[in-house]
Amino acid sequence: MKDILKLNAISPLAEKTLGKNYKLVENSTSPVAVMLRSFSMHDYALPESVIAVARAGAGVNNIPVADYADRGVVVFNTPGANANAVKELCLAALLLASRGIIDGVEWTKTLKGDDVAKQAEKGKKQFAGHEIMGKTLGVVGLGAIGVQVGNNAVRLGMNVLGYDPFISIDSAWKLNHNITKIDSLDNLFEDADYITLHVPLTDGTRGLINAKTIAKMKDGVNIVNLSRGELCVNADIIAAIKSGKIHSYITDFAAPELLNVQGVTVIPHLGASTEEAEDNCAVMAAQELVDFIENGNIKNSVNFPACSAPRVGKRRITVIHRNVKFVLNSITDIVSGAGINIENFVSQSRGDYAYTILDLESDVDDKLLAKVCACDNIIKVRKI
Repeated sequence: MKDILKLNAISPLAEKTLGKNYKLVENSTSPVAVMLRSFSMHDYALPESVIAVARAGAGVNNIPVADYADRGVVVFNTPGANANAVKELCLAALLLASRGIIDGVEWTKTLKGDDVAKQAEKGKKQFAGHEIMGKTLGVVGLGAIGVQVGNNAVRLGMNVLGYDPFISIDSAWKLNHNITKIDSLDNLFEDADYITLHVPLTDGTRGLINAKTIAKMKDGVNIVNLSRGELCVNADIIAAIKSGKIHSYITDFAAPELLNVQGVTVIPHLGASTEEAEDNCAVMAAQELVDFIENGNIKNSVNFPACSAPRVGKRRITVIHRNVKFVLNSITDIVSGAGINIENFVSQSRGDYAYTILDLESDVDDKLLAKVCACDNIIKVRKI
């Protein structure tokens, strides 16, 4: 039985999905893999035995992805598993941005006396808002969540603009035909009454919403950020709120400067905090780990290419290596030179790294594996 180390509380469905050959544990000296949610691994001493890390969620900012790639540790995430939960919160955020619901509820709590109904009726005008129907929503990022938000906003009667220069074929197929795809982020900023962010945090997206981009937006724009707090420059958001440029800012990421600012609603990171989302993420993460450990297949990795194949032959070898010339020749020359027939061969690359699967007609000994490991630019070799 192999240990899977959990660094956060994980849904019980994960252990059920892993099956009888694995044990999900809180402590282990030689785990084969790690499962986590928000635990920061940047200063974590990863055991040498670990071959994979699975994040039960989409974001991987808490994992040193590049460092693990150099060590041959495959990092998985679970894109789309929590999409419905975040989508639902985003739709709620659009309504919270439009109506004085929270302020109205808090005000109502202060009413006293036997005529609170009359007081409420008299004071409700101060919380009057606007309907979202007929307004324009700009969706920045058309991944699993962004597509669902856009599609549902169309059903609620909104005009939806979508921006994503890297949209996948799968997302494009799922996108409602009434959504207008925008090629320029500036055009989206200029036309949207509401803007919702659904992009990962990268060097290119950090501070995406700042004084310059806010200046391009409509007066009274509403901004929803359930992706990453660092996508927005909080000081610029607050300044624009106070000037009236931004009507409301709804964020899922608490920061001291955002608290108790009129026009800013801070949600305590509830985007994926539903029982269903936690179960879905745990199950997907467990499935990814089992398929990788037992078959060497990679799906939904953030530091290595997707690469999988049905099992054929007697023995499978997987090789993590750098994406440079002649590495594949070296691998196949060693295997063929040992008189072993390669029944199936799959290799994929992604940036500086590549991954190769070889299904062999016969078994191989450790000497052959050692020869492959000794080749230049080889990071890790596994025999399955």
